[in-house]
Amino acid sequence: MSSSLRHPRLRPSRLVLALVVGLCLPAALGVAAPAPSPPTGSPTGSPAAAAANEMLLPVPTVTIYPGDTIKESMLRLQSYPTTFRARAAVIDAPMAIVGRTARRMLLPGEPVPVNAVDDPRLVSRGTPTQMIFEENGLVITAVGAPLQNGGLGETIRVRNTDTNRIVLGTVMADGRIRIGGF
Repeated sequence: MSSSLRHPRLRPSRLVLALVVGLCLPAALGVAAPAPSPPTGSPTGSPAAAAANEMLLPVPTVTIYPGDTIKESMLRLQSYPTTFRARAAVIDAPMAIVGRTARRMLLPGEPVPVNAVDDPRLVSRGTPTQMIFEENGLVITAVGAPLQNGGLGETIRVRNTDTNRIVLGTVMADGRIRIGGF
């Protein structure tokens, strides 16, 4: 290797490694130089072709804080190129977000990751809740303390406050917990 190609601090093997990493790493990460825009008179510069190369993702218009219920008025559709790669899987339909609860802060203009929203909680851990056991016309109710949060249809552990016994129950739409008779 000629002395003009040598870096003062790098041995030749490290220089080759630095060149390989510098050239290959951005391509491996999906980072590429922006392609030159086609002339407006060309067929690929038409609005229909531009729409075919874009996807619309719902993004918040305001900062949404953890625990907030997401409303349709808090969202708008934003255009992204079809080659857009988010850091995590993102939600691609506004109706998949509306009515759900934010698990973490969602920033305006940023796509919403799938794991950043959750179904609304009907039962909160530690909050006294009515438990109901129903079988063959027999209905027994008691007060229980859920040991975990729960949404509709989820099976959670509940402590019966009268007996201190822990049972499994399914969260119902009205916020009660159905015990037994699954």
